[in-house]
Amino acid sequence: MFVRSALAALFAGGLVVLAAAGAARAVEDDGPVIRAPAGALQGVREGEANVFRAVPYAAPPTGERRWKPPAPLEPWSGVREAVTPGVACMQPPMAAGPYNRGEQAMSEDCLTLDITAPAGAVKAPVMVWIHGGTLIWGTAHSPMYDGRRFAERGVVLVSINYRLGVLGYLAHPALSAESPDHVSGNYGLLDQIAALKWVRENISAFGGDPDNVTIFGESAGALSVEYLLASPPARGLFDKAIVQSGYLFTMPELRAARYEEFSAEAIGAWVAGQIHAPDLASLRAMDARTLVDKSAATGYLPYGTIDGKVLPRQLVDVFDRGEQAPTPLIAGFNSGEVRSLRALLPPLPGDVDAFAAEIRKNYGDLAEDYLSLYRPDDIEETALAASRDVVFGWAAERLVRKQAAIGQPAFLYFFDHDYPSATAAGLSGFHAGEVPFVFGTFDATPPNWPTIPDTAEQRLTSDAMLDYWTSFARDGRPSTSAGPDWRAFGETQAYLHFEETPEADQALFPGMYDLHETVMCRRRAGGQSWNWRSGGAAPPLPPATADCGHTP
Repeated sequence: MFVRSALAALFAGGLVVLAAAGAARAVEDDGPVIRAPAGALQGVREGEANVFRAVPYAAPPTGERRWKPPAPLEPWSGVREAVTPGVACMQPPMAAGPYNRGEQAMSEDCLTLDITAPAGAVKAPVMVWIHGGTLIWGTAHSPMYDGRRFAERGVVLVSINYRLGVLGYLAHPALSAESPDHVSGNYGLLDQIAALKWVRENISAFGGDPDNVTIFGESAGALSVEYLLASPPARGLFDKAIVQSGYLFTMPELRAARYEEFSAEAIGAWVAGQIHAPDLASLRAMDARTLVDKSAATGYLPYGTIDGKVLPRQLVDVFDRGEQAPTPLIAGFNSGEVRSLRALLPPLPGDVDAFAAEIRKNYGDLAEDYLSLYRPDDIEETALAASRDVVFGWAAERLVRKQAAIGQPAFLYFFDHDYPSATAAGLSGFHAGEVPFVFGTFDATPPNWPTIPDTAEQRLTSDAMLDYWTSFARDGRPSTSAGPDWRAFGETQAYLHFEETPEADQALFPGMYDLHETVMCRRRAGGQSWNWRSGGAAPPLPPATADCGHTP
C-alpha cells in the first residue's frame, strides 16, 4: 500500500599562500597540500585548479551508527591522500535510460565530498552542489559534476554525498524511541547539514569564503535545497540558493496521517515487516546491499519527514508563512521535463472529446481554465506540458514569488535549449538536460545521454549559464557578457529563457501558476495530496473555499 512505483522513476606549484583562516596551503611536487581544521589533505592539480576527492566530512554511518544523525569525524593525523574518486552511497540498480551511469562502486561508508578550488584562491565564493536521483540514486563523484569550469571563474565548487533511500530517510517507531529528540528519518538531510557545517569550518583552507556559500541542486538535489531553505538547523549555513527542476510534494508527517499520506513511522514499520526485520537490531544487522534492494522492491520512496525539528511543516506552508531562509534565489525548470519520465504521464484518452470530458469531470469549475492552457489538439503533447507544469513549472514560479514576497532577489528561468541528438531521441529539454550545460561537461555525461556536440553554439549556452550561476554566487546578481541582463522576477514577472541563446522575457505561460496554485490550495484544504496529479490521474477537485476560489 505504500508503493509509489511510478514516482520512483523521477527521480543519477610551489607558492605558499595563507588562507583566510590562517591555515597554510602549499603546492608540492606530488600535488597541493592544505592544512584545515579537519586535518591535512593532499590533492591533485588539474589545470589551474586544486582538486581534493572523497574528503570525509562525518564518521561512517555504519553498524550501530546506521540511522543515527551524522557524527563529527575526529581530525586525522598526518597528510591524508585525497586523489582517488570516492564511492557512491548505497543504492539499488537503476533502470536503463539517460540517467544510468552503469556499474559504480558503492558503500555505506560514503559521507564524503569533493572540492575543486582555483589555485591561489583567497575568500572565493563557494558553491555546494547536491546531486539528484529521487533521493534513491546518484553520487557527488560523477564526472558530469567536474568543478573545473567553476574554478576558472574564481569559484570553489564542493559536491557532497549523502545517505540515500532507506538508509537515508527511513522513519520508524523504534528509531524515534531511541532518539533524544524522539524523532526519526531525515538522515540524508542531516548529512547535508553536516556537510555544510564542515564547509563553514574548513573551506577557508581551500581558499573559499565561509561567509559566501551558495547551495544548488537539480531534481531531488533541488528538493534538498528546498528542505534546507525550510530547515531551522540549516539556518545560517548558506547565503544563496539555486533550485533546478525542484518540486513541492507533500511529505509524510512523523506520526500523523495527512494529505493521503501514511505517517512516516507507519511507512517505516510496514517496510520493516515486508523485508522480515522484526526489530531495530535485525534492521541494523542486515547486510546493506540486501536491505537497500529489498526495501526498494517494496516500493518504498524516500521523502523528508515532517518531524517538528528538522522539517517543521509542509514546504508550501513554510513558504506561505515566510519562514524560509531569507536568501537570494534562482529557480527554474525545463521545457521537456517529462519527456524522459514518460511513465509518469497519466493514461491518455483516445480522442479529443474523451480528453475534454475527463478534464471537466476532474477539474469542475476550473476545467475551462485547464483546457484553455492545455488544448487537446495533441493529447500527448498536452499531457507532457500539463504534467511538467503541475510539478516543476508551478513549483519554480511559486518559489520565486514567495522569496520575492519576503524581500529577497528572486530569479526565474526556463531551459528550452535543444540540440540534434536530444531532438532525435524525443528528449528536447528533458529533465536534468541542463546539468552538463551548467557544469560545462559535455564529454562526461552518462553512456545513454544524448550526445552534446562541442560546438560554439552549445558552448555559448553553457558559458552563459556558468557565468550567471557563478556571478550569482559571487554577489547575488546573475550576469554574463554572453547574454542579456537577467532581471529579478518582481512585478513584471521577468524570467530568462535559455533557448538557442539566452533571451530576457516576461510572463512565462500566463495563467499557468494561477491555475495550479488554486488546484493545490483546494487539494490542501480538502485533505488531498497535490503530488503529480494532472489530467486523468487527478481525482475530482474539492470545491472552492474562501481562501481557494476559482482564479480567473
